[in-house]
Amino acid sequence: MKKILIVKGGGRARGNTAQLIENFTKGVKEAGHEAATVDLVKYKVNGCLGCNACRYGKPCVQKDDFTLLIPKIEWADCIVFAGPLYFWTIPARLKAFIERFYCIAQEDFNPPKGRYEKYPDKDCALMMTAADDLFWTFNQAVSYYDFAIVNYLGFRDRGRLLAGGCGDTNGSPAIDKTGHLEEAYQFGKNIYYEEQ
Repeated sequence: MKKILIVKGGGRARGNTAQLIENFTKGVKEAGHEAATVDLVKYKVNGCLGCNACRYGKPCVQKDDFTLLIPKIEWADCIVFAGPLYFWTIPARLKAFIERFYCIAQEDFNPPKGRYEKYPDKDCALMMTAADDLFWTFNQAVSYYDFAIVNYLGFRDRGRLLAGGCGDTNGSPAIDKTGHLEEAYQFGKNIYYEEQ
């Protein structure tokens, strides 16, 4: 059994991303895994200031809600980064959350892949929703995910679900008119299929 933390970086309470997460979670639980969701809209998480206090053995100087999320990060075997596409990349709340991993890194004298420090040993996945469904719609979001999370943090990619064509940004959520909800359910159910 795996513990899967879904971090929702934005979107409406019953919007496309929320529905995608709901179906993914259903699949995860049916496969016998645990799932928990953190909605960053409900937390105050600032981006990293680059002050480097954490590099001198001091706690992060920012007194926001990120410290409340550290136990959830530690609990998880897999972190799923989920959000709507904003300005062609991941939402700002999600990026701020990712930046703050800097303050939980450990010193590493033999860093792999050119990293300077050691990050928690985790699996990861990406789930995004968007109104557009062009061949390049998710390029920036996927590029950031691959570079920052897989290559730099060193998390192991378990897959990605890129749900385009979910309706007009000014209209009601329309993900239910696509096949993406079933895809999300199957993704959750099979994310650790080979280990079941």
